[in-house]
Amino acid sequence: MPVLKTFVGQLAANGINTILMEWEGTYPYAEEPVISNRYVYSRKQIVDFISYCHRLKLDVIPLQQSFGHLEYVLRHYKYAGIREDATDFSQVCPSKREQDKRLFTRLYKDMILTHNSPYIHIGGDETHLLGHCEICQREAEEVGLSRVYFDYIKMLCDIVVSLGKRPLVWADMALKYPEYIHELPKQTIFVDWNYGWSENKFGDHEKLINSGYEIWGAPAIRSDPDDYYLTDWYRHFKNIKDFVPECRLMGYEGIIMTSWSTSGVYSPIFNADNDLADLYPVRHVYPISGFELLASAFMTSLKDTSALVIDDFINSYCRKTYDFNAEQAIIFKKALFKTPYKVVQGKVLSPVGMTIGQLIDSATWSANILRSIIPKKGKKGFQHYVLMADIRVFYLKVTAIRCHGGKDHSYRL
Repeated sequence: MPVLKTFVGQLAANGINTILMEWEGTYPYAEEPVISNRYVYSRKQIVDFISYCHRLKLDVIPLQQSFGHLEYVLRHYKYAGIREDATDFSQVCPSKREQDKRLFTRLYKDMILTHNSPYIHIGGDETHLLGHCEICQREAEEVGLSRVYFDYIKMLCDIVVSLGKRPLVWADMALKYPEYIHELPKQTIFVDWNYGWSENKFGDHEKLINSGYEIWGAPAIRSDPDDYYLTDWYRHFKNIKDFVPECRLMGYEGIIMTSWSTSGVYSPIFNADNDLADLYPVRHVYPISGFELLASAFMTSLKDTSALVIDDFINSYCRKTYDFNAEQAIIFKKALFKTPYKVVQGKVLSPVGMTIGQLIDSATWSANILRSIIPKKGKKGFQHYVLMADIRVFYLKVTAIRCHGGKDHSYRL
């Protein structure tokens, strides 16, 4: 909690007025305590944190996933009856309407007891199992996937509205299946998340724009392809530069900078009886404390109606934060942006046909550069970049050894 309070304090000081918190299993559910995991906060801690945010004039919106991304709920035997699939625990079955309604009504009411935001975010994104079970498949064949999706989302939105709150919904599925979008209550707000792709990636964007619903935008500072071993700094800078001005032009009434600590995808581990033993997040990302640079870029972009000029911002940030001169700022940027390529099955996903040895040389260069430019201030925070670079070099060397069966001694650890 002290780290969270420090972080939100920095955000409030820079004009941010809202925090969206997806607590997942760290929330202390009163009526459904089995959901809470070993990292759970106490209710006193939650209330204290939200009170602290309110003193900073920050609204805290709770995000309670209610359709997909529900592994932290559906992994428990108590909720096995509402799973869409017996081995994929990501999604509830929308045909179990009454059971779902009872569960999420309880969860929303619980959130209202600790949060006093006028909004509740109900999730609704990436419901990849839509129409998967036999019942849902038959329904989809009769009325279509759009109807299946929006009938269920409408039920959730109606619960939120009945509690005196406004529902927020991620917009990707509405873009993919827009036919019944108008079934939702007028209080609904769509959040259009775009992490650096075409505006029509999920579907015809104009249908969302012209739907008549309030829309917020959502870029990202931690998302794919990031993990412990890679941060694509340029991708996120470009996302900020491009998407924030687009949200203004499209008349969006709010914007949320998302920051994902995992991919939201889990790998199940089954025991000998084919019973779930555990779930592991597929991709972890370096902690949020290492991304102050991108957070600052986002907050800077909000204060100017023109697009962020990446080079100018980095130069200014480095001067103020680390007392770098212009030459140091340039080489810092080169070290961050250099060769942000993933390695999959031992192969480098590079547009220039790079070998893993060449990628190691490039990553080592970046690590050495970051270690050589010594900041005159902000030294503690700067060490995040050095640590990220060292972790990447270590990972790539291990990968090279694994690829060559331990026979290549060029990359000893």
